[in-house]
Amino acid sequence: MNASASNPPRRRGVLQLLAGGSLVLGGGLLWQDPARSAEAAARIPPPAQDLPPAGGLQKAVFAGGCFWGVQGVYQHVKGVRNALSGYAGGTAPTAAYELVSRGNTGHAESVEVTYDPAQVSYGTLLQIFFAVAHDPTQLNRQGPDVGTQYRSAIFPASPAQRAVAQAYIAQLDAAHVYGKPIVTRLEDSRGFFAAEAYHQDYLTENPQQPYIAYNDLPKIEHLKQLFPERYQADPVLVKRSK
Repeated sequence: MNASASNPPRRRGVLQLLAGGSLVLGGGLLWQDPARSAEAAARIPPPAQDLPPAGGLQKAVFAGGCFWGVQGVYQHVKGVRNALSGYAGGTAPTAAYELVSRGNTGHAESVEVTYDPAQVSYGTLLQIFFAVAHDPTQLNRQGPDVGTQYRSAIFPASPAQRAVAQAYIAQLDAAHVYGKPIVTRLEDSRGFFAAEAYHQDYLTENPQQPYIAYNDLPKIEHLKQLFPERYQADPVLVKRSK
């Protein structure tokens, strides 16, 4: 897949819209009801353990498949000041889409969330991550995207973040809220690399792109439905902040 500012990347399994709202997947598989094939949201309890409010802005890094959708979700969360698509978890000293998308650098498509803990807690960001941003029971994939670069992972910025995330995963597993075990990994932070400019704000700028319409716009609607008190209609955009 060639990726450039003038030729945006096409995702594996990207969909083709047909007349009447039907969709064709890679290989010719036809879905007549796209709403049933998009990832479902989960109504889950908040973390029993959370971080106390802290002064100043904080950061949290999440990986949940294609960063277009994860970024789009957090851009609509009150208290989030920035949500930057990028790459985390690899051992290479740098990262770029053409390398990461091959799945051999160790990086995962991720989103670095800068948030105000006086307005939204780390625990709430975790709850949104597990409830609407992705499916934490899919191993090394999300929807049509397959590979370790699309794994479910959290990169704690501190031991306190790690403890809260670990406790929450145990809490959700014990409650059997998904029917399957959570496969989300807690990984040491090895640096975060911002993705290319054409990846930033991709959901907002391309709402009619088939991949976005099918896989990611439902996540925004789920956020609005399940977290109405946290949802903000006007997204916090990377390019606007500059």
